[in-house]
Amino acid sequence: MADATPVGWRFLYSGRWIGYFTMLAIFSIACVFLGNWQFDRRAEARAEIARIDANYDAPAAPLADELSDPSAFDEDAQKWRTVEVVGEYVGDPYLARNRPGRDGVGSNLIQALRTDDGRVFFVDRGWVPIDGHEAETGGIAADELPEPPSGEVRVEARLRASEPTIPGRTSVGRTVASIELPELARLTGTEGEAYTGAYGMLISETPAGEHGVLPEKPERDEGPHLSYALQWYVFIGIACIGVGYAARREYRGLNPDSSVVREQDRRSAERKRRRGLSDAEEEDALIGG
Repeated sequence: MADATPVGWRFLYSGRWIGYFTMLAIFSIACVFLGNWQFDRRAEARAEIARIDANYDAPAAPLADELSDPSAFDEDAQKWRTVEVVGEYVGDPYLARNRPGRDGVGSNLIQALRTDDGRVFFVDRGWVPIDGHEAETGGIAADELPEPPSGEVRVEARLRASEPTIPGRTSVGRTVASIELPELARLTGTEGEAYTGAYGMLISETPAGEHGVLPEKPERDEGPHLSYALQWYVFIGIACIGVGYAARREYRGLNPDSSVVREQDRRSAERKRRRGLSDAEEEDALIGG
């Protein structure tokens, strides 16, 4: 009886293998997307490090020079920039609630500063251990909040962008859900005269006043994003190797008498002969003998 026609690699055109290749393509696309996402996050972290290096310890510039347009702010160029402003703290402080601190969850103390040119600049005067519930229900004694210096004060602060609105969360009493400057301007009745593009994180005040816990310098750390990004591309390689190995195994099973398989077996036997028996093979031989 004539030998059956060799299957060769035609099995790769079957619906089952087309499904395997489709899954491999989808998996690879997902890995590329995730890898590129990690590259983007690394780029953002490196940009933040560059801003810290350029701005954090730079000499203070006059606020009016740095923010010539009170409603604008260039995050890439101006974040962490140190500014100096002279004015007087006015009105009651507000609390940006639910902020993490060294002693748990508290609030950031936000105070309006009327500058000597008549504008209003909001200053974050540090973290205080007053949680959102205390702040919202008004259970705050007057002496619990740090007192700002009275009269004219010279303030150094680092610029930060106005925070976005948090959907579903609103201002309650003297608390705000985020340091959203247009909302603070509305609450303090300073619309039209307040800086709404950026606020300042307090560095120092002259004369000195009480304030909350001031933040430490951010770490210059780009994180593990590069290794995570490369990891996703390694996964693509592993998946391709796995599919290739499975295809080779199936080829051998479907074409046991082909010249290709016989040549592979011959080479494998030759390598084993040159290498000699492994410990496991010798033990199997002894047990079988």
